[in-house]
Amino acid sequence: MDVISRAQEIAKGLEGVLGRVSIAAKKSGRRPEEIILIVVTKTYPVSDVEILRRLGVKDFGENKDAEGALKSKDVPATWHFQGQIQSNKIRSISQWADVIHSLDDARHIALLEKAMPTGKKMKVFLQVGLDESLGRGGANPTELAPLAEKVLQSAHLKLEGLMAVAPLGESPESAFERLARIHTDFCQRFPDSKALSAGMSSDFEWAIAYGATHVRIGSSILGSRLGPL
Repeated sequence: MDVISRAQEIAKGLEGVLGRVSIAAKKSGRRPEEIILIVVTKTYPVSDVEILRRLGVKDFGENKDAEGALKSKDVPATWHFQGQIQSNKIRSISQWADVIHSLDDARHIALLEKAMPTGKKMKVFLQVGLDESLGRGGANPTELAPLAEKVLQSAHLKLEGLMAVAPLGESPESAFERLARIHTDFCQRFPDSKALSAGMSSDFEWAIAYGATHVRIGSSILGSRLGPL
């Protein structure tokens, strides 16, 4: 596929998703500008990221450190890390990411604090697990307050709010309704951490209906995943 047709394909996908975000926001009594769209570019080439940047996208998400480190060098933007955190990747992630969505372990808070470059402050979301097995990652809701306190004690981390992934086998409406209750309770204790990162290609409209401020969308904009780079 040539560059021109790929650019047209991406532009069409982006336009469609932005339209859906706008409709979902208005249905829930919110302004579309309140919703931050993070385009998830995992497995897609940097040429796709460059097209999106020319189309006005400012926020990109990656699940793997290596891809994020590579693409962020070529495309200046706000880069979000949303994958499972590995201790041996923290130093690298701290160099290129601007936001981390998947913090769920107190040990990683300490390691991030030590790894952060001088003068840099990392925005972080605490990932809450919505399934009992925590199979999709995240902390138990009862663990959120202690984790939040540790982040607030850090000099280089800024607590934004919560992140979650809807469990497999549960309806998005049910999952995000539960998340909204958890988030409301969290905000009562941590009123400066009102952001909520939730919703992907298959369920972002439900996430917006239940208060998501950040949605993480890839395939609905970029098409079928390409596999590992």
